[in-house]
Formats: sequence, structure tokens, C-alpha cells
Amino acid sequence: MNHFDVIDGAMHCEGVPLSRIAAEVGTPTYVYSTATLTRHLGVVQQSFAEHPTLVCYSVKACSNLAVLKLFAKGGSGFDIVSVGELERVRRVGGDVRKVVFAGVGKSEAEMIAAVRAGILMFNVESSEELEALDKVGRQLGVQAPFALRVNPDVDAKTHKYIATGLKTSKFGVPVEEAVALYAKSKRMKGLVAKGLDCHIGSQLTDTRPVRQAMARVGDVYKTLQAKGFPLTHLDVGGGLGVTYTTETPPGVADYAKAVIEPLRGLGATLVLEPGRVLVANAGVLLTKVLYRKKTPAKHFVIVDAGMNDLLRPALYEAHHDIRPVAARKGKKATVDIVGPVCESSDVLGHDRAMAPLMQNDLLAVMTAGAYGMSMSSSYNSRPRPAEVLVDGDRFRVVRTRETLTDLMRGETP
Repeated sequence: MNHFDVIDGAMHCEGVPLSRIAAEVGTPTYVYSTATLTRHLGVVQQSFAEHPTLVCYSVKACSNLAVLKLFAKGGSGFDIVSVGELERVRRVGGDVRKVVFAGVGKSEAEMIAAVRAGILMFNVESSEELEALDKVGRQLGVQAPFALRVNPDVDAKTHKYIATGLKTSKFGVPVEEAVALYAKSKRMKGLVAKGLDCHIGSQLTDTRPVRQAMARVGDVYKTLQAKGFPLTHLDVGGGLGVTYTTETPPGVADYAKAVIEPLRGLGATLVLEPGRVLVANAGVLLTKVLYRKKTPAKHFVIVDAGMNDLLRPALYEAHHDIRPVAARKGKKATVDIVGPVCESSDVLGHDRAMAPLMQNDLLAVMTAGAYGMSMSSSYNSRPRPAEVLVDGDRFRVVRTRETLTDLMRGETP
């Protein structure tokens, strides 16, 4: 469910016409719905309420401070992958004791900052990383809390770029190695084993791989308990999918059952890391038509948002619905909606049936709240977009549009 609706022929975000935002803020601009964000967090929390669960929003999906503050106020913890994301959580008053630090390439400096901050635990992904964390713990005179990320070798049935639980993945360690590493950690004075971690991928649309992975990681948890490790947390990852086009992901309640049922009786607090499912359809990318162009093979609609603003279509060949902000009449034609970046892959939408569009018409690229602004760049020296948060009939700019000065900050001719 989202709060982007057509009212009297014009698309609104909650009670605000998108045309008003474009007129006052310009384009391209990301627009987020407060009502959608808060509702989604509540649905996830309620769906897992039967089992002790800490929901840790995956910051990388959308890292705007205003979004993080909403989730912090809603009681969410946070899943981070860099010290920069840790600082974002701290800036909004997030509880660092509800932070898990994931990722395969944490630097020593990042580990030191996170240990000093007092995070819940590190999700460790290799033997050498475990040794590095032990070194940091000993240097600081503490025991750094950790969970090993187990790779269950389960096919998540998702895009190869966002599948993370296969044996060919760079993420996690095999089960046999994990058990040996926990045994090794007993001899490391700078560590304390707090949990176990598993995450098989993103944009999951089938609960069967989830159940399979949970069963495997549950068995590992039992094995470690039997060996005397006083584990308290089982990080089950995230990755529940959303509908971009024809996908039919399970409801959150069904997903919760697939996670919880194989893990009953373990006595572990579950750590859940939702990202996309909380923010994807809470945001749109607002863009303006610049030109129309016809060739013998194609009709193009050129807009002012490009692959630097929304990378997913170029990176994954991902589909996003693209809708006119104001209703258009007339016979639909098949067009490619493309951006201004000097790359042939700069296509926001291939072969879209659209009613006739005019210059300066506004379009909304839907379901753009996840991995939209957070993956944006200044490629082609294009300033990154503004971000706007809508709350009822009001909106505010929560990130100003980059300027040309911003583009060159830190450079020396």
C-alpha cells in the first residue's frame, strides 16, 4: 500500500499535488510519503510480534536523515554497512545499541568507531575479518560482540546481482567453516560471540527459499548452543520483495511465518533487516519531459532524470512504472523514456505505452524509494536531486538539490 493517488486527474502524495512540489522545488526530485513509511514499519513490527524480534532497518536502501528519524521514532534499530551510515543513525538520535554492522569489507577504523559507539554486534563475514575485530577489541580493552554470517547455499530465486546466499557469493562463510571459527573465537580475548547471521538475498518473492535457509541456520544455532556458546541473537536478514511490475511477493505476515516457524524453540531474539519493503513504494522520482524525438526505429521521450539519479534500470534492467502526473488523453504510443546521460543504458523505461506527452509534462517514476537516491551519483557532473518528505497536506525539503559548487567541493585545479 502507498499514498500516491490520482485526485481530480492529478497525482498526489498524500494531500499534496506532485505538480506543486515540482513548481516549488524543481525536478528531478525524490518524493517520500510519511504515512507510507510509518505504516510499513508498523506492519512489519506487528507481523513479527509473536516472537521476540528486533527490527533493524537497512539504511542502505534509503539513508535520508528524515527517513531514518521517522524509523528511529517508531522504535526501529538499524542495519548499517559503513561508518557513514553509523553517523547518520547517531545524527537522528537512533539507539546505537540496536545497530548491527554488516558488510564484507569493514575497515579497522570503522570497527573502532562502532565498538566505541556501543553497537549491538558485528556481522562478521570471513576468518580474517574475525581476526581484525579481535585485534580491535584487544586494543580497546573490550570484547567486541559478533555474529558470523553463514552462507546456507540457498538459491533465493532473485536477480543474480542481489542473490547473496549461494556458495559462489562473496558474502558469508560455509557452515563447516563457521562452526570452526566460533571454536577459534573462544581463544580470542577481544571477542564475544553474541549471535548468528544469515541473509540470502534481496527482492525475495517466494517463501520456500526463506524456510529452507532458516531451517539450515537454525540447525547451526542449535549446534553452537550444544557446544556451549551463549548466543542470544539470530540475525535472519531481510530482503522481502515488492511489486515493481508482475511480481507477487508474499505478504509480510506470510513471510514472518516462513521465518519464525523453522526457528521456534531456539530461545533466540530474531534480528530482522528490512529495507526495500519499508521504503520502495513510499517514494517516487519526479521528473519533467524535456524533448520528444522520433527515429525510424523508436519514439523517445527525453526527461531530466537520468541513470545518475536512478541507477536500477541501467544496473539491473529493473522495471519501474512511469506515470503522468496529470492525466493525458489520446491514443497511446509505445515510447522509450530516456535520460540525458551520455550512455545508451540511460533508459528509465523501455517500450512504454503512453498517452501523448508534451514538453514540460511531469512524470512520476514509481516505487523508487529503495536504492534510488542512495545509489545516485554525480556522473556527467550532474548535481544530485532534491529530496522531499510529505506529511498530510504539507511537505518539506529534506535534502536540498546539489549545486555546481557542491559538485566540485574538495577539488583543486
